[in-house]
Amino acid sequence: MSTERGKLAVVLFNLGGPDGPDAVRPFLFNLFRDKAIIGAPAAIRYPLAAFISTMRAPSARKNYDLMGGGSPLLPETVAQAEALEESLAQRLPDRHVKVFVAMRYWKPFTEQAAKAVQAFDPEEVVLLPLYPQFSTTTTGSSLKAWNRAYDGGASVHTVCCYPTSSGLIEAHAKRIQDCWQAAGSPPNIRLLFSAHGLPEKVILDGDPYQAQIEQTAAAVAERLGASWDWQVCYQSRVGPLKWIGPSTIEAIQTAGKDGKGVLLTPIAFVSEHVETLVELDHEYAELARGLGVSPYLRAPALGVTDRFIDTLSEATIDVLRKTPGMEPFQSQVCDNKWGQCPRTCNAYQSGAKR
Repeated sequence: MSTERGKLAVVLFNLGGPDGPDAVRPFLFNLFRDKAIIGAPAAIRYPLAAFISTMRAPSARKNYDLMGGGSPLLPETVAQAEALEESLAQRLPDRHVKVFVAMRYWKPFTEQAAKAVQAFDPEEVVLLPLYPQFSTTTTGSSLKAWNRAYDGGASVHTVCCYPTSSGLIEAHAKRIQDCWQAAGSPPNIRLLFSAHGLPEKVILDGDPYQAQIEQTAAAVAERLGASWDWQVCYQSRVGPLKWIGPSTIEAIQTAGKDGKGVLLTPIAFVSEHVETLVELDHEYAELARGLGVSPYLRAPALGVTDRFIDTLSEATIDVLRKTPGMEPFQSQVCDNKWGQCPRTCNAYQSGAKR
């Protein structure tokens, strides 16, 4: 099949979420069988994934019941894809742009997206993660899945991360300011930048995620101004391994001891899903009430806010100007101690042409 000049495919990477009660267990199985999540050999990992997903499914279903039975992640990601496609159509009027969604653990799977892109037959592909901070467990896993699935002839450009891009920082700062002002601008507030946690071993093995989370938080805090009391913390711990910290639970407890209210912002999540709508809005809110932490405020995820969509659009255009390969957008390059940085780790390289 000949490639029609001018076609551009943009692929948005995300983890996915179950779209109904019957999808919860298979979604969890897909998650835990990923070697990026559980590093054991397949002969151990697959039975372990089956056991964990079976054991956790009942409690997970209860959480998804609070959101109507399924995750809102896909419709939110589709809305972001539509907004990005509209933005790129305005910025690149001479290109035929189509934006695709590739989910890692539930439909539409990466393999489905790759087939759809091949049918579209673009001249160029931009891989754009909806994880602003790179991790082997998110962007890295999605890249490996894409490299296995895509067999087209397009030039492939990859945005590996954008943790300190100006639009991302402005979007977060505005969400925080709007939340704080809507609550009457209460004094004596501690801003908690809550990110999904990881086992400490993942970071010690060279994953730059924690360093990039801290860069994002520091840039947002600087944008907000020096008067804010703030802290980075990590949520969603599972399993017996030691995780990076402090945990969001510990941060809320410390705020209570210090006589502070809290404003939580999901610094690594760009869409609402179970970790925000249940963990932050229900579980941690109940913890805060029990500790007398007041007020307890939560800034929304970025969704389709203008500056975030601008960031995705600008990152796409920026990477297209460069040689096919992998580049950060408006962010510093990882230093040498982060050996899992995708710009230097061969595990994520697919080549410019297939």
